[in-house]
Amino acid sequence: MRIRVEGRQPLRGTYLASGNSNAAIALIAASLLSDAPVTLRNAPNTVSVGVMLEIAAALGAHIAHSEPHGTITLHTPHVIARTVKREYSMALGGALLFVAPILARRRQARLELDYPVSRLHPHLTALRDLGFDVRVSGTTIDLSASAWQEREVLLTQMSVTATALVAMLAAALGKRTVIYNAASEPHVVDLLQLLVQLGAHIEGIGSNLLTIHGHGGAEYACAPAALTISPDHIEIGSIAAIAALTGSRVSIEGARARDLRAIAKTYERLGVHLELDEGTVHVPRHERLVPSTREEDVDVSVESAPWYGFPSDLIAMATVVATQAHGITLIHEKLFPNRLLFVDKLNSMGAQIVLCDPHRAIVVGGTPLQADYLDNPDVRVGLALLGAALCAEGESVIDTAEAFDRTFDHVLDKLVALGARIRRGE
Repeated sequence: MRIRVEGRQPLRGTYLASGNSNAAIALIAASLLSDAPVTLRNAPNTVSVGVMLEIAAALGAHIAHSEPHGTITLHTPHVIARTVKREYSMALGGALLFVAPILARRRQARLELDYPVSRLHPHLTALRDLGFDVRVSGTTIDLSASAWQEREVLLTQMSVTATALVAMLAAALGKRTVIYNAASEPHVVDLLQLLVQLGAHIEGIGSNLLTIHGHGGAEYACAPAALTISPDHIEIGSIAAIAALTGSRVSIEGARARDLRAIAKTYERLGVHLELDEGTVHVPRHERLVPSTREEDVDVSVESAPWYGFPSDLIAMATVVATQAHGITLIHEKLFPNRLLFVDKLNSMGAQIVLCDPHRAIVVGGTPLQADYLDNPDVRVGLALLGAALCAEGESVIDTAEAFDRTFDHVLDKLVALGARIRRGE
């Protein structure tokens, strides 16, 4: 799908943030740990969530949608299959998380991959450290699990998915499990809070050191559980930046201030000032983006970091903001290689960016952008390119725009409601 985006149009009004799609993905998988109903409120209507629900149904979950919008109840009396099929992993990487409830309730699982096994090195290493039998044949992985009394796991990467996988298994099969180097993002916190409702006792929620006291593989009666999914801090941070880039005055409701502090501090160095209330982010009108002139902020780069640091998923948006902020900014993507390769698309719009290596880019700011044809490479970069198109002179075309709906709930429609001129399918 293509969209046409007319730039330099100010936005005005109130934007309602959606629930975190990454949280919903993990929570849907975790719901299958229980044989009692699990209700998830504020679930976003995204392609990723829809795929997870399809897989859950194939594994035996009965799914009901109810009012208000975004409320889903999953009831899984029995997990009826042991295989996460290749077409599931092809559709969504998060399908891997269903391995946890399959192992917890049936002790054996098969994972068929549509990508190299090397991508799962941190996950498989952690499973072996838990004492699981892991057998790899090409792109098929067979797993056997047994309960344990006490284990310690050091994750080789601070991976959200690896943390979620180990935490679910620890809650179901372990008596006491210590997880070092755990991820602590808001969507991980949501998952841990659901595991507590399912009977686990967890110390260190929100930190990188977790101690999980679980059921140890014993049969237990699950009580119904319910959780409200946290707001999507990546969506909120993206919309706030877009508002500043377009000189708009926008309020974003449904936010949670504690999830946005690191984002706001980083944006402030680029000249974007956010007013954080407990449930609302106010973006005042920015005539121009003037970076901080405080002595300690001079020559400080914008760097991604593990949570509570600046999220890697917003590094592309920060790069776009830097093109409009007067001065020179070093963007340093410390966590993942190749996430800055999209800067050639910004340079084609008139930006002045030097890509030093796959992790670092120097941005000469205060450069007007011109409309261009943009191919959207992935969901992480997509909103940043949309922000660039919305602040550019002229009408841009963004191809592969269906990627927006994969992770963000009707984000284009909500921007149109604020006054953005975005036309679909032309």
